Amino acid sequence: MKTYTLEVASLTRELPIIPISDTLSIASFVLLGDTEMVCVAAPELAKKLPAVEVLITAEAKGIPFVHELAKHLDMPRYIVARKSVKAYMEDPLITKVNSITTQKEQFLCLDRLDAEFIKGKRVALIDDVISSGESLRALAELVESAGANIIAKAAILAEGDAADREDIIFLEKLPLFPNEK
Repeated sequence: MKTYTLEVASLTRELPIIPISDTLSIASFVLLGDTEMVCVAAPELAKKLPAVEVLITAEAKGIPFVHELAKHLDMPRYIVARKSVKAYMEDPLITKVNSITTQKEQFLCLDRLDAEFIKGKRVALIDDVISSGESLRALAELVESAGANIIAKAAILAEGDAADREDIIFLEKLPLFPNEK
């Protein structure tokens, strides 16, 4: 199996290169369960963020990372946009998203109480990897509809062309891999 060597701060990971379509493969970065990566990357990204009041991520891969990041920024709370409406949600805000890794339409939902909490606040959108930007775009749409002010968009990795964007903060670049014919 082909791999890609990723270095983030003091850590090295060998990522398997997996096809996601007939023409494209990615180096599979799985943050869930990688306590060491979460704990090393969070303080590094915290140093790069501007002053914000709230961190917001989408369910699920960003949750352990945003938790650790909030600890480093001395934030008592962060917000998670869920992928489906939950029974506890009253009058949720909802938006659609198509991400490169899920390859199907999904939803992001924000509970009305969370929406009220972030209204007027300076927020940072946090993810593990920013690639096509679709997940980030949907999260931004959801957060803006709640009346929050997006001050930063950040991730551990920027994949492919996302690494050329000037509107995101990230620790390392992650290339995309065209499939050989």
